[in-house]
Amino acid sequence: MKQNNAFAALMEPLQRAVAEEGYTTPTPIQQQAIPHLLEGKDLLGCAQTGTGKTAAFTLPLLQEMSQTNITPPKGRPRALILSPTRELAAQIGDSITTYGRHVRVSHTVIFGGVGQNPQVKALQRGVDVVVATPGRLIDLMDQGYIHLDRIELFILDEADRMLDMGFIPAVRKVIAKLPKKRHSLFFSATMPAAVEKLAMDMLRNPVKITIDPGQPTVERITQKMMFVDKGHKDALLIDLIDEHDMDKVIIFSRTKHGANKVVKKLEAAGISSAAIHGNKSQTARTNALAGFKSGKLRALVATDIAARGIDVDGITHVVNYDLPEEPETYVHRIGRTARAGTDGDAVSFCSARERDWLRQIEKMICKEVPVDLTHKYHSETARRATGSDARPEPKGRQGRRRSGGRPSGGGNRRPSRRR
Repeated sequence: MKQNNAFAALMEPLQRAVAEEGYTTPTPIQQQAIPHLLEGKDLLGCAQTGTGKTAAFTLPLLQEMSQTNITPPKGRPRALILSPTRELAAQIGDSITTYGRHVRVSHTVIFGGVGQNPQVKALQRGVDVVVATPGRLIDLMDQGYIHLDRIELFILDEADRMLDMGFIPAVRKVIAKLPKKRHSLFFSATMPAAVEKLAMDMLRNPVKITIDPGQPTVERITQKMMFVDKGHKDALLIDLIDEHDMDKVIIFSRTKHGANKVVKKLEAAGISSAAIHGNKSQTARTNALAGFKSGKLRALVATDIAARGIDVDGITHVVNYDLPEEPETYVHRIGRTARAGTDGDAVSFCSARERDWLRQIEKMICKEVPVDLTHKYHSETARRATGSDARPEPKGRQGRRRSGGRPSGGGNRRPSRRR
């Protein structure tokens, strides 16, 4: 399907909103997906993080909802977007607000960790679009506050993350309640075989779009690896932030306990920071993210709850304080920078026990990450580690599989009802 500019196919109020945000040229995923979606085709879309997938489905969603003058009855929305984390659900809601400012499409966001009464009241008023995490959605379905029998458009965002976090039983339960005749979209940053099989089971003759399948990392990100003994990571991090004037940096820790410890070290060094992970209350998570966005906080220390769910303008640096156990997560982490066409830097620390994880990362991205051998905490032991030296660090009480525990308060195998 050829078109000079996919935005030209949008209705005038949406074109105006896009222009007001300063966008004139669609990204590749937007260019390819929007025309198909406007024709009502099911779609399976795969594109790197930070390439505009949310707008690729939000804009057609708003147009589809605007074309019919239907007032949704209470508790019966017309469109549903499922998201794996609270933060990502909130950001999708913000995107709908931004691009839908000139059209009459109502929406609400529902997730756990906060009281359900405001969410129930919004549903009882009647809304066109619901953005939800699976746990809270199923809770409200079981209580009879929301029914999915009038869903016209269903969107599953971060489909691979849904698999990774053990949401598939919940997703299937939700889909079983949807009308068989509907418009369905799956979007993801990676497309493992299990996700594609799931999608093929749930979509009807979908259009498949894959952007840059051979380049899993964002090319505008300058990557660097630093070998360091575990006991020197804090000192290296503090020096790095100060020496390189990192004004807005997100730091990834493998565990929730580790994230809290890093924040204490940074605060003691005079670097304003906060942690965001599954053990934090939703209020604390919201405040931390707001402080980071506004610039009040210089650093945000996160577990992998934030590897895909955070889209903040102007993140100049990503630091992998701990390498992730799964190489795909590395791609999603560093993708928090270099968004919307900007450049960015990603620095990773590697101790001897993480050496095998680095090898897996480099195998996946098909290249070696450049190494800084000149920093004062450089460890030859870590650089040369092999075999038993590179075995994964033992898990403590705070450690969880899936690096950083259970995002948004849920589990890896069983979704939380408090999500």
